[in-house]
Amino acid sequence: MDKGRIVNTLYDMSNKKRLSDMNRFGINTSNALGISIYTLRSFAKEIGINHKLALDLWTTKIHEARILASLIDDPMEVSENQLEEWVLDFNSWDICDQCCSNLFDKTKFAYEKAIEWSYREEEFVKRAGFVLMACLSVHDKKAKNEEFIGFFSRIVDECVDDRNFVKKAVNWALRQIGKRNYELNKIAIKTGKKILENDSKSAQWIGNNALKELTSDKIIKRLKN
Repeated sequence: MDKGRIVNTLYDMSNKKRLSDMNRFGINTSNALGISIYTLRSFAKEIGINHKLALDLWTTKIHEARILASLIDDPMEVSENQLEEWVLDFNSWDICDQCCSNLFDKTKFAYEKAIEWSYREEEFVKRAGFVLMACLSVHDKKAKNEEFIGFFSRIVDECVDDRNFVKKAVNWALRQIGKRNYELNKIAIKTGKKILENDSKSAQWIGNNALKELTSDKIIKRLKN
């Protein structure tokens, strides 16, 4: 299946009524067709893994084609240059999150980019850094605690960023790392309390929201068991 045929199929799948729902969730619908992620995942399975095709689909700038590209790309073939090019194209939180969860966190550059991008000022690049932290904590089952401990200092340093898509990603990273196991949970709780020492609105929201979940009986019981 080539790029042209896939793009035509995506247009056939388009649903303009869904665009208003996407807007309500803060998704940038410029160049969007209104196709659900479930439909895209099913379509990706039909296409199969294809690195070159993923690169071609990304160049179309179509919202759903780019998400599809993240679903069919081969992480073993992704270069650091590709990651840097794609992350600069992010213009919506869902593309950011899908690329990080479907593809970026499976590349050999994932841990490096999580830290590196967390220092960047571009909103969606910085978000991508913290989303990678969250995704790695869930998907990389074999990683040792040491891989994640270094993320906590970045979470503390960036808790004052009040941009909505950044602060939510910082919060997400803290919660997901803290739910990985009991030892990381204890460190995450200490980190949340440290964040609350900062009186910025962003820090207060991140700390309180994360601690509510990380200290819940349900989470503690699951992790201890």
